[in-house]
Amino acid sequence: MGQFTKQMSILEALESHPGARDVFAGWGMGCSLCIGAQLESVESGAIMHAVDPDAVVAELNRLARVDASD
Repeated sequence: MGQFTKQMSILEALESHPGARDVFAGWGMGCSLCIGAQLESVESGAIMHAVDPDAVVAELNRLARVDASD
């Protein structure tokens, strides 16, 4: 799995790691249920929910680092 970015679609992020859904939910972003997840970027979704996109991406990337260290 590569690194998460603000530019990737929410759907791509959700498909990249099973824990991404929990990360989005933790920020109040019900992205797994949103029709816009296919086209909307992580950054756009975060801004729409008044969340810092960099913080969301940082938390998503922690998932990848944990997996890499296993």
